[in-house]
Amino acid sequence: MSIKNLQKVPSVKEIIAQLPLPRRCVAVKQARDREIIAALSGADDRFILIIGPCSAHDESAVCEYIQRLAVLGQRVKERLVLVPRIYTNKPRTTGTGYKGMAHQPDPQKEPNIVEGLRAIRSMHIRALSETGLSAADEMLYPENYPYLADLLSYVTIGARSVENQAHRLTVSGLDIPVGAKNPTSGDLTVMFNAIAAAQTGHVFLYNGWEVSTGGNPYAHAVLRGAVDHYGRNIPNYHYEDLMRAAEQYARSGFSHPALIIDTNHSNSDKKYKEQPRIALEVMDSRKHSPLLRKIVRGFMIESFLEEGAQKPEGNVYGKSITDPCLGWDDTEKLVLKLADRA
Repeated sequence: MSIKNLQKVPSVKEIIAQLPLPRRCVAVKQARDREIIAALSGADDRFILIIGPCSAHDESAVCEYIQRLAVLGQRVKERLVLVPRIYTNKPRTTGTGYKGMAHQPDPQKEPNIVEGLRAIRSMHIRALSETGLSAADEMLYPENYPYLADLLSYVTIGARSVENQAHRLTVSGLDIPVGAKNPTSGDLTVMFNAIAAAQTGHVFLYNGWEVSTGGNPYAHAVLRGAVDHYGRNIPNYHYEDLMRAAEQYARSGFSHPALIIDTNHSNSDKKYKEQPRIALEVMDSRKHSPLLRKIVRGFMIESFLEEGAQKPEGNVYGKSITDPCLGWDDTEKLVLKLADRA
């Protein structure tokens, strides 16, 4: 066997003892959970925006972005619930390249997962402490979730993980909303099967324990577009796509059916400046169908301080080193437009 042990990873208890969540933040995070659940379930009519960098690689820039988001959130709080993206794991199609802060806390240095776990927890704590906004993160590695369990108010299962049994079973034990993306093939049945699994209780092996879960009633769908067998991006945010997904969803009998639309990735053909147009089109589509008005509950939007993207060795502050993002000026304009239409 060619696997080589590098260093022992501290336990969850050890990392949390080193980086505890300040007591004053506990109630803030719990209130945020309730707020996001209410918006997702429709108990609160406000629209959800899960918004921020493609992948968080610089704590200072990420926290500055979220500070701006918190100020903007106060302007639109009657219509929108803003959830910052602090995505600390980055799936790679070929397995190569920058894999996120959890894997490589300093993009200019070698991977160090022990320091990465500390770095991502520190960043989430700082963001929550400074802004009062608990965040969303992607569950790329289910075994990493406990290191952030007391900090996250939303979790995403990505397009490449949505068929994975470990992801589906793990999120069945979470008490926060979980968005399951359609797979890269675009097959909605795979996505709905993931939601069915997540909303069901299970007994399984997890982090050295036999565990049981009660099911997560707030697992829901995220449409992110698809890739056909020629490698072409195929959107699934148009009116007909939304109606097809919503009607299938309505027949499913799932608890709290909700659709979140990812405005980037295959929906934008990876053209990040298309995100505002896509979001506004979806808002117009909601006007034409009571079903869409009820079931389309929010967007995922990729944005950062500076627009576009740079290579991992780049040093432009607040600019993505993975997928290109909207810049702050365009982000602010979009959020205000969405608030007017929500």
